[in-house]
Amino acid sequence: MWARASVGPRGNLAHSYACTVVGLDLTPEFCAVARVLAERTGLGHRVSYRQGNALDMPFEDESFDVVWSQNAAMNIAERDRLYREMRRVLRGGGRLAINDVTVGEGGPPHYPVPWAREASTSFLLSAEVTRRRLEAAGFQVIAWEDTSAPALEFARRRAAAGPVPLGIHVFMGADWPAMTANTLRNLAEDRIRSLHAVLERT
Repeated sequence: MWARASVGPRGNLAHSYACTVVGLDLTPEFCAVARVLAERTGLGHRVSYRQGNALDMPFEDESFDVVWSQNAAMNIAERDRLYREMRRVLRGGGRLAINDVTVGEGGPPHYPVPWAREASTSFLLSAEVTRRRLEAAGFQVIAWEDTSAPALEFARRRAAAGPVPLGIHVFMGADWPAMTANTLRNLAEDRIRSLHAVLERT
């Protein structure tokens, strides 16, 4: 199960590992577009999407072997509740994989950024606080990696290359150049950091 609908990484998982993937997103339009893309890439039989709130997931207890959250938690203020829901839908011994943006030590981020046009919709935590809250929710850390350096290098390459014909900028709108520039600046100034982690449901 994924916490945010997007055909790219979900399709890669389904294709590479021949697994069944369910995407969850709060926005009905994102789910609708993701379904179309899954069908057009021949993955409609493995990938499905549900509209719903990550704080009250429309799934039974212990429904999934893996929960994967990619760049979603930054918009959720009730992080403890989110982590409890993730644990609830995981089977015993199941794994939680997260890719999150965390707050750095260089001061408040510059906005807009890809996940928020202004500070009022951005709820970043430090990596240390994130770990404590995940452990308090009933997870044990298996792997924990600060990936800020490769994220910064990627941001630099993306800025140098410019937008591809089809990409996230298509639906992000006119703010996209400012978002990418601010992401690069925030990483370079240690205002944000990148975190990858894998945890196990205890």
